Amino acid sequence: MSEKGSAPPLTPALSPDGRGGLAERAAPVSDGGGGVAGSSALVLEGIGKRFGAVVALDDVSMRVERATVHAVCGENGAGKSTLMRVVAGLVVPDRGAFEVLGARYARLDPRGARAAGVGMVHQHFMLVDTLSVAENVVLGAEPTKGPLLDRAAAEAEVARLASTHGLEVDARAKIADLSVGERQRVEILKALRGGARLLILDEPTAVLTPHETRALLALVKKLAKDGTTVVVVTHKLDEVMEVASRASILRRGRHEGDVAIAETSAEDLARRMVGREVHLGRGPDRVAPIAKEAKAALALDRVSCARIGAPGRVGLDDVSLEVREGEVLGVAGVEGNGQHELWAVTAGLVRPSTGRVRLGGDDVTELSTAERFARGLGSVPADRHREGLVLGLPLWENVALGGLGAVSRHGALRVRAMRERADRLLRAFDVRPPDASLPASALSGGNQQKVVVARELERAPSGAEVPRALVVAQPTRGVDVGAIEEIWRRLGSARDRGTGVLLVSSELTELLALSDRIAVLVRGRIVAVLDRAEADREKLGELMLGARAAGAREGAA
Repeated sequence: MSEKGSAPPLTPALSPDGRGGLAERAAPVSDGGGGVAGSSALVLEGIGKRFGAVVALDDVSMRVERATVHAVCGENGAGKSTLMRVVAGLVVPDRGAFEVLGARYARLDPRGARAAGVGMVHQHFMLVDTLSVAENVVLGAEPTKGPLLDRAAAEAEVARLASTHGLEVDARAKIADLSVGERQRVEILKALRGGARLLILDEPTAVLTPHETRALLALVKKLAKDGTTVVVVTHKLDEVMEVASRASILRRGRHEGDVAIAETSAEDLARRMVGREVHLGRGPDRVAPIAKEAKAALALDRVSCARIGAPGRVGLDDVSLEVREGEVLGVAGVEGNGQHELWAVTAGLVRPSTGRVRLGGDDVTELSTAERFARGLGSVPADRHREGLVLGLPLWENVALGGLGAVSRHGALRVRAMRERADRLLRAFDVRPPDASLPASALSGGNQQKVVVARELERAPSGAEVPRALVVAQPTRGVDVGAIEEIWRRLGSARDRGTGVLLVSSELTELLALSDRIAVLVRGRIVAVLDRAEADREKLGELMLGARAAGAREGAA
């Protein structure tokens, strides 16, 4: 092993990978006992990577055994995805070397990585929406009939592959018509068809429903049993405990060690990741009960609208809800049952076809999003990339979005005030790196989410300290355990100071930890509203699937 901080000597030689890519070879990897590692699917030694002044990876060395499920855990910005992107040929390391399935490399490009047996499924899918499942899976290596795609052969091949691996998906379906879980199966099929024997899944359950998550975890176990090595990059520790045999912990770009899952707990993993005790699944304690005279901070009165992107289908159907000042009203439901429309109507992005929206007693149905923001509505979207951030803009401009009035004078923007505000919020929410000049695209997904939440928690009307109401969709999606705890604390603090919070989440743990009441949304309708004391995972699950509504209070009482 080389001296700490330096990589072992390399003997690079560029050689074709057999598919047109290039792989930079290096000297053999020692197995620690004088031989060459052979039982490992992946060996990393001294991997270092810097982006400007930011050290993303600092001398990372670790090993993944073949035909196992290995978790890579860490806080947002710890370097997990960057490390795996090195293996997948998407990031060139500054130093170090690695072995993939017995072959040694200093670097790979994407084609070289595929030829080496690496497949990576990214958190944000890389599919062509206008093409079919089969066309996406064979893209780049299509079966042909003369000069044209042999569509029948492609569909038959993909159907066989899907059947072999238990990946239920229609080879002829258009990607645009698939659910998130189905799209993920297509990405996995692409990787397996490319010959992946080392499959990397980056935050694979971040956007899945509970049912889709269970199906994916079962698939991961089956793949490992059949001989594929699976590396799961995740912050969801209950899933790590269920599927992985070992976990590697990264913290601030450094490898903090490995642990056998049979010898640890989710609480211990969280402590190793964050460097302090984390109270998993426990929401912030309420400072005071909801005042009996509490007024409605936000209300929907018999609101209906079409499904976004599908005008002929129902999005919301006669929905009535009331969120009181100092209350968290959670909304549970299987994704695709009207959650996005509920957020969009409340935030002012979609006008209801019938019904009214009220903010603090005022009818705001016809008001724009900006006008609602000025009246004290904060809005956290489920999709931070499309609806929460402008990825190419620096953080100081992203923090000002939707609230330019607070940082302008006589129509002119006060850039210094914008930067100072951004610096304050980045420090307060522990955004990493806390550099307001960086574009939003330079941050990890979890740190991007912290920026959005920080901005929206400041949407207070003139003379107030907190927003009048918050509509928050999937606030901790893709966020690590330490940041989840902090976001929950901030939402609880806003609630205790009088903000009414409408919390739309697919995470039942989150709903049960934060909500005072929980409404269940099924096919665009509210089928029940339960007090927190009478709600549990089983009852909510049954209601979400439309199996039972008896015994629960109807409507928005």
